[in-house]
Amino acid sequence: MTTHSEAVHSEIPHAGNDTSSFLVSDRGLLASLLDGMEAAFFALDTTGTVTHWNQRATRLLGWTAEQAVGRAGLGGWLVREADAAEVRRQLLEVARAAPERQGGGAGRRTREFPFLHADGARTLMRATVTPVRDEEGRPQGVYCAFGEALAQLDLERHLALSDALLGDAPFGALLADPDLRTVAVNGRAAHALGVSPVDMLGEPLAEFVGAGLDELESALEHTLAGQPPREPVELWLTLREGENEGGGPLGEGPPERRRCLVSGFVPLGSPVVGDPVPLGVAWIFQDATHAKRAGQGAARQRFRDSQLSRASRAAAECPDPMDAAVLHLHYALPGFAEHALLDTAGEAGGLVRIAESPGSLAGRSTARGLAVRYRAGHPALQAVDCGVPVRATGGVSRSSWARDHRWPVDAEHALCVPLRSRGRVLGALTFLRGGGRRAFDRLDAGYGEEVALRVAAALDLARVLGTR
Repeated sequence: MTTHSEAVHSEIPHAGNDTSSFLVSDRGLLASLLDGMEAAFFALDTTGTVTHWNQRATRLLGWTAEQAVGRAGLGGWLVREADAAEVRRQLLEVARAAPERQGGGAGRRTREFPFLHADGARTLMRATVTPVRDEEGRPQGVYCAFGEALAQLDLERHLALSDALLGDAPFGALLADPDLRTVAVNGRAAHALGVSPVDMLGEPLAEFVGAGLDELESALEHTLAGQPPREPVELWLTLREGENEGGGPLGEGPPERRRCLVSGFVPLGSPVVGDPVPLGVAWIFQDATHAKRAGQGAARQRFRDSQLSRASRAAAECPDPMDAAVLHLHYALPGFAEHALLDTAGEAGGLVRIAESPGSLAGRSTARGLAVRYRAGHPALQAVDCGVPVRATGGVSRSSWARDHRWPVDAEHALCVPLRSRGRVLGALTFLRGGGRRAFDRLDAGYGEEVALRVAAALDLARVLGTR
């Protein structure tokens, strides 16, 4: 084996000898590679003599190449005499071990040795020992790359942490480069964003996120600039429509594509260069959509219960039951709908408008006390005929939808609830939502029925008392 001293101190021969020139250059290259390694390195031949020793080993232990290369054995200088035989056995048994098959790690082994510094201090080193063989597979010695055991364990923990984050971690992890393109993503993050991990690689986040993208990119850019958010932040993101892994549109899943992601951002810098070169940002998040929606639903229900209670107390002070019915409309609207229409069954059939909230609707208002000319199949007529709530949506795609239904022009979603009292249907109560609001759902229909029961009781009382 070529020694380190030979590689460093060899002189370049005359240019006419091409083969020697190549060999010397090759030796010089080997010496440069060894000295440029981040790991400390030495090599032994089959007799236990040190043949190579790089500068990193000198910086770590204090022994120079001139002191180390050529020594027969490690006892008395690199290890204690009492440990020399055992260390030599562990090193050389790697060289004598049977060669492993291709791809089996070249027969390398990991060992821990107590090495001595030049000043006599003793430090536990974690070493990777690899056999060196000739072309016919005969052992020639071993080379040993080593570092402080604690530092090596820290490195291995960091690597294990990276693998765990990008593996089956219980939270989403996405790595973005300085151009904010995805370079790595784990399965949970891809699932939360509704895309397969392969489809995300190399793509900007704008390909997958709609509303909320500005806030996300702002957090990423601040992190790249060295000013990451100090606390986890809640980001509400709307996912873009697209094709999922099964080939169908992503929107075929839950209709609500908004996600609440409790997010943290960590800047990534290179640990092997002195200058702080940004490698990107780690975006780590937990999908809290279900918990947030449950909390919002509970808060919404508390507010609605409070509105029903306030409306009942206010209605109890009204001498006229019709005023009490209108009060229930006013209290039902906040946080629920923009408009409420109260229609009762007329004596000649059809529906008659008796109240509306707010008092002046957008566009032409229907005169109170006059029949409303609803067309056949109108949701309000369906609610009266079937005795069940009817939900309708159409304003988003049809500009004349609200006008055709004789509703305010800004209406996009409707909920028509029958007014039932003493086993009879007295009319219909219609709630309307405008642009930017979601459609009515089943929970909304349940709340509308609660309001309708109170309104129907007030209307029935007004009829009994003859005030209407």
